[in-house]
Amino acid sequence: MKLPKDPVILVSYLNTQLRDFYPSLEAFCEANEADAEAICETLADYDYIYSKTLNRFL
Repeated sequence: MKLPKDPVILVSYLNTQLRDFYPSLEAFCEANEADAEAICETLADYDYIYSKTLNRFL
């Protein structure tokens, strides 16, 4: 799966997917053959952090 490159669009897309379809980032990544660590590192550069408790990027 090709994820959006723009960080704001990526966060919006991921949070929508996590809210509507996946119980965790790991579940999303497994289903979509994505790398959770790479996603978190990329978004951390823009001050977005994944919250496991809330299952979303903040």
